[in-house]
Amino acid sequence: MRRFLPILILVIGAVALYVDFFPGARFAVFSSIDAGLNQPLQTKLGLDLQGGFSATYQAQPIVKDGKTTYPDSAAMETIRNIVESRVNSTGAVEAIVETQGSDQVVVQVPGATDRQAIESLVGNAGLLTFVPLDRNTYGYMTPSTGVDTPGTKPRPNAGDNVSTGFAAPLFSGDQVDGSATNSFYDSKQGKWAVNLGLKDQAKTAFSTWSGNNVGSYFMIVLDGRLVEAPFIQSAITTGSAEISGGFTAQTANQLASLLQYGALPFSLTQLSSSDIPATLGQSFLNQTILAGAIGILLVMIFMLIYYRLPGAIAVLALSYYGVVVLAIFRIVPVTLTLAGIAGFVLSVGMAVDANILIFERTKEELRAGKTLVSAVEAGFNRAWNSILDSNVSSLITASILYFGGSSTIKGFALVLMIGVLTSMFTAVTVSRTLLRQVVHRQSAQRAWMYGVSDEEFQARAIAGRMGSRREARSRV
Repeated sequence: MRRFLPILILVIGAVALYVDFFPGARFAVFSSIDAGLNQPLQTKLGLDLQGGFSATYQAQPIVKDGKTTYPDSAAMETIRNIVESRVNSTGAVEAIVETQGSDQVVVQVPGATDRQAIESLVGNAGLLTFVPLDRNTYGYMTPSTGVDTPGTKPRPNAGDNVSTGFAAPLFSGDQVDGSATNSFYDSKQGKWAVNLGLKDQAKTAFSTWSGNNVGSYFMIVLDGRLVEAPFIQSAITTGSAEISGGFTAQTANQLASLLQYGALPFSLTQLSSSDIPATLGQSFLNQTILAGAIGILLVMIFMLIYYRLPGAIAVLALSYYGVVVLAIFRIVPVTLTLAGIAGFVLSVGMAVDANILIFERTKEELRAGKTLVSAVEAGFNRAWNSILDSNVSSLITASILYFGGSSTIKGFALVLMIGVLTSMFTAVTVSRTLLRQVVHRQSAQRAWMYGVSDEEFQARAIAGRMGSRREARSRV
């Protein structure tokens, strides 16, 4: 395994440099991993650094049988949770969704490039119905031959208003199993599709109807508008169906999100929509980056002066760490706010702290009489438990913040977790591999390079020779 570590480090570094600095770089993005390796990359900034847009929605009361029902606090919290889930499903990280007054929801999305898609997704009630089409009226398909027999009326097209004039729905969206519903890319067909899971009642109804109507068309209707009108190729008895058609990645994900997160208990009407400026601005971002760069530079100078050769190794590992972390930010992607930058700077300190623990243990081993190579290995091995305990504690804290905090706190926690995990790799693997390559060289066999005196190095050498003689005598 040791022989492959330098290759692994070089490969990771090369990929990170490509992701960070190559113009027009394309790679896999974790938020839409199904789209493959040919996705554009960008560094996303939050509302405070880049700005975005804000939209305000109002929940409309329901009038039924002459009785008007207004949304209460519980209903507004449900709406807020559903809206936040829908917005996050578009890849918008650290979006702010909060209730305002008794019946309003405010959505703030940083750096959004497709406002119309987000606004449509948020305001859509998500009422799904499955409506059968009479085969004599709208025609049918013969699956075995692929022959489409027309009916007396043309079938409606996607986007048409089909709220009236058709048969009663087989079932509605409340019978959709959200845990079994998702969008995916069908590599065999070369197109996007949606897996639809059904609950027991819908499963039974769809199984009976599809078994008696093979070849017939049925409509998937969302809020009175036709989404797709596929035909039945065979009886669907498993409660799981695949919806395919002319979907793009965005439209497939949008439909899956609407189905997965459920319908809104009250319909929403958009009251206003506006661009919002960065609260901190470009100048503040430049100042923050400059301050962070100065801080990191001072840390590097300290490491070089105090730890010398190991300090130089730590500086190289820290530079490697920065390149890799930035690449991860672009691949995830992470939306960087001021809180996120603070999390990154904190993780830099933790990365240096791990190297300090290792180098101090190495100096102790040298003073105890070990050879340079043995002292370096012992320093890493004995410092590992302290590094692991410290980083695991930080990861536990960051996880609590991530799963229990607001969007801004989640951003800080996510950056911190990425930084801590990467620092463990660079401090223990990158630094160790570089030191292993250096300490065997004759030019590196000098006491001042490791922050110990010549006498301590001499003690190590004498102890080493005495140990060798005792070992030789014992063999005789």
